[in-house]
Amino acid sequence: MGFELTPAFWSGLTQIILVNIILSGDNALVIALACRNLEKKHQRPAIIIGSGGAILLRILFVLIVDYLLSIPFLKLCGGLLLLWIGVKLVQGEEEGEDGVKAASSLGSAIRTIIIADAVMSLDNAIAIAAAAKGDTTLMVLGLIISIPLIVFGATLIMALLNRFPVIVIAGGALLGWIAGEVLATDPGYAAKLTALTPHAKTILEIGCAVLVVAVGYFLQHRAKQKHKEHDPVDLAATKGKE
Repeated sequence: MGFELTPAFWSGLTQIILVNIILSGDNALVIALACRNLEKKHQRPAIIIGSGGAILLRILFVLIVDYLLSIPFLKLCGGLLLLWIGVKLVQGEEEGEDGVKAASSLGSAIRTIIIADAVMSLDNAIAIAAAAKGDTTLMVLGLIISIPLIVFGATLIMALLNRFPVIVIAGGALLGWIAGEVLATDPGYAAKLTALTPHAKTILEIGCAVLVVAVGYFLQHRAKQKHKEHDPVDLAATKGKE
């Protein structure tokens, strides 16, 4: 793949990087949420590997975006999957019988990052492909340069998560909002949905954001109650009260 370092090239490269930064805020948030329960020594590798996988997916989607957009009900499946991911992130990690968090492994965090990014990257790919004006070299180079920016964003957000846990709820709501947008714009039924309900997209965005937070909180509360029921009774403390 040859290319010339012309003003048009540098202008296109700058546009690709800026578009990717703007569109990667939600991706950085997902990466941070997925890695928040990992041990410190595993957080940085998960962020780097997850970000790399996210960029590779975006490159793939940019190259085949026209084909992907023509597949009916692909966004429907993606939107439902993103709803599930959002609920699981709000719910948090469940503890097993040995007290170790069941999904706090490096592999599970990376899987969550890549699956979520696969769902969210389709719309991003459209914008990036438009900015690159069909220049494959430009698209790939711009996305690769963006990797450290996404890594930095995820690292910053994860540091904030430790101080402000409410960001987890906001992140879950954002994933629900994106899921609603994805569900509303599937080419298999988008036109009929808009004709039936003019504000369907907004309704789905708000509804899915609320749904993710509500279901996530419910599952979290139920898990805590279940955990309390199985906690061993301290007989010594009980006798002391008597």
